[in-house]
Amino acid sequence: MTEHNHDCGCGHDHDHDHEEEVFLIADEEGVEREMVMVYSFECDENVYAVLLDRNNPESDGVIFRIEQEGEDAYLVNIENDEEWQKVVAAYDEIVANEQQ
Repeated sequence: MTEHNHDCGCGHDHDHDHEEEVFLIADEEGVEREMVMVYSFECDENVYAVLLDRNNPESDGVIFRIEQEGEDAYLVNIENDEEWQKVVAAYDEIVANEQQ
């Protein structure tokens, strides 16, 4: 759990804990890693998630598209090069704006 001392968007004005949502993601070699979502954003009417390795937060993050099916949401690899370029450019712009 992580403790928040700022506006976390939960609607409460006090210190409290939030549960981390952990995703098991297999890499190209089939090795599963525990990943946590650290950021989500929209690009071209789709929603994307940035995940970091829970056990190695200094490693590079990965980006997945979030798709809804009924009330269920799931992560999808971005395999289209054009979509990937747009998503990376959008995320880079968000990061640059937050650093200003």
